[in-house]
Amino acid sequence: MDTENLLGQFLRARRERLQPEDLGMPVGVRRRVAGLRREEVAELAGVSTDYYVRLEQGRERHPSAQVVEALARALELSDDERAHLHRLAHPAMESRSRSSEQVSDALLRMMAAWPRTPAVVLGRRMTVLAANTLGEALFAGHTYSGDLMRLVFLDPDARTFYPDWERVAVNTVGGLRASIGTDYDDPELVELVGELSLKSAAFRELWARHDIRQKTHETKRFHHPLVGELVLHYESLTVNSAPGQQLVVYQADPGSPSEERLSLLGSLTV
Repeated sequence: MDTENLLGQFLRARRERLQPEDLGMPVGVRRRVAGLRREEVAELAGVSTDYYVRLEQGRERHPSAQVVEALARALELSDDERAHLHRLAHPAMESRSRSSEQVSDALLRMMAAWPRTPAVVLGRRMTVLAANTLGEALFAGHTYSGDLMRLVFLDPDARTFYPDWERVAVNTVGGLRASIGTDYDDPELVELVGELSLKSAAFRELWARHDIRQKTHETKRFHHPLVGELVLHYESLTVNSAPGQQLVVYQADPGSPSEERLSLLGSLTV
């Protein structure tokens, strides 16, 4: 995993995502690059082409906050992507540290008090650090039940468990990049990315896109091996006492078939 020029890699990936026609620009007849040209991004951002080229090549690594904002507008970045670009441009501002991934006793007791609500605590690399009984049952029965990255990309039944696998895969990789911030030198992350890149072509393709998607809330479908299809809404909450940890809580619509099946899953785990 190349960590020498993260800023340039991100800018290039975002530039290649945009098409000139999306921005009302003439397409032209001889385009040899995917997406926008470097000079087009420079013009949109109001900087010189030479300066922008230096940014992508890693010869200039610390643009001002004003330039970062101009680039974010030019590349039509989302809020998560804009925040990530600022972290890459000013890594000293990244306050997240590699804190212990030990889940507090208080949080464990709180989760245990939700017998009808699946809940899991995820670490920075999408490993399941803790789960209540129903949360454990929701992800049980897979080769990589305790590691969501490997579950999505390496588990033999991942595409059955996640009926909307393509969307899940995109969001999972984007969530990993958002979670780790600029800490690409983490040895366990290097090992994870190396293994997934070697074993999964889908992961390699998505990792190269540099998507950033903060895990917040979503509706997700599961096909559980014991109870069948579940449609669950989740909320992801940051654990302020343990930076990097996320508490993810799942719920079904009241009175829905998914609520009945979730209740059945709970009775099977007693």
